[in-house]
Amino acid sequence: MDQAEIQRSLAAARAAKQAGRASEAVQILQRIIAEEGEQPAALNDLGFHALSAGDPAAAAGFFRRAIAADPRSPDLWMNLAKAGREQKDDAAELAALEGALALDQRHFMALVRLAELFERQGENARAVERWSGVLAMAPMLDQRTPALEAMLEHAREAVTRHSADFADAVEDGLAQVRLDLAETERRRFDACIDHVLGRRQIYPNQCAGLHFPFLPAEEFFERRHFPWLAEIEGRTQDIRAELETLLSVDDAGFLPYVAMEPGTPTNKWTPLDHSLDWNALHLWKDGRRNDAACARAPQTAAAVEALPLVDLPGRTPTVFFSLLRPGAHLPAHTGVSNVRTIIHLPIIVPPGCAFRVGGETREWAAGKAWAFDDTIEHEAWNRSSEVRAVLIFDVWNPYLTDTERDLLRSFYKVADRSGRATNSAVKLG
Repeated sequence: MDQAEIQRSLAAARAAKQAGRASEAVQILQRIIAEEGEQPAALNDLGFHALSAGDPAAAAGFFRRAIAADPRSPDLWMNLAKAGREQKDDAAELAALEGALALDQRHFMALVRLAELFERQGENARAVERWSGVLAMAPMLDQRTPALEAMLEHAREAVTRHSADFADAVEDGLAQVRLDLAETERRRFDACIDHVLGRRQIYPNQCAGLHFPFLPAEEFFERRHFPWLAEIEGRTQDIRAELETLLSVDDAGFLPYVAMEPGTPTNKWTPLDHSLDWNALHLWKDGRRNDAACARAPQTAAAVEALPLVDLPGRTPTVFFSLLRPGAHLPAHTGVSNVRTIIHLPIIVPPGCAFRVGGETREWAAGKAWAFDDTIEHEAWNRSSEVRAVLIFDVWNPYLTDTERDLLRSFYKVADRSGRATNSAVKLG
């Protein structure tokens, strides 16, 4: 027979089977093999005839012969797995499924059958690993039948249940160890475990300007890095009194914080563009002192000037009162450079105001300062009916050494003298 005749014979055998003439179909297939040797398609069809006849052992024999003739076909391995499953031979089914995956690690049904096999065997961790692969591939499927949707829902439930059980085991097992440690001692470890358990994301630095490498990407810094925080916190009432005086007049100088150039494409800041929903009064901006504003808030200016502000002339420090009106929301965003640390001193904080940095959300409390890395994604909101006010200023990243700070000062002096410092990578604000 030539290939065309073999294909006609195979079609005739399939037509006979469909018409209910199984014995005729088997005879045609056997003749093909007798005349043309181990034809994988004919052997495969004989395997399905044996399955239909309730003889999975014979079917497995035909499928193995087909694989020997065509070892690169994952579908033949899947058929062999089916025969193993019908024989209730887990080892044979596993070997066949692994054979299919050895040819195609993304074979969807091989992953499904492997997950089901592990579930039957009570190996839930291995089953969940395969169900996770199934779920990862699901978005690429073109068609979703009701049966497929039911299977995917089962996969999701299995993964969720396993994750919850694992989380419970971890929490119980570590309870005593964690109990003996202060929160600051286990903060990074807790974040690590929460990430392992899928309960939080790890957010990296994303600097729009100068990125200093190899600094820890901490969301909120520990207070121990800033021993002077208590000093500025102790000035909160004086600062609030000056702020309230400023808010009582119309010409205090508060301006929209977001003021984009005309023609700027629509972006996440567009709803706040030139809006007083987020407005600010700068005492220092880009390293320049606003003498008029400082004169109207002299105690605030003096309190801030006594602190170790980041000092890169023409760039830092920046110090301002930040006002967030009722209902305002600052979308998730990242800052410019991680050489700075941003300090928030909450002054007026009604209930319903909060701030998220990376995977941690905190509510401001008047007079309680915190330090954070603004190059990690952060957002803020005011869900109250009153204005929220925070004094914001920048200091050095505590992980920079004195030598590194001096080198940065030298770099910016050289950059400015060169007249060529136009690269956005050198920006700090």
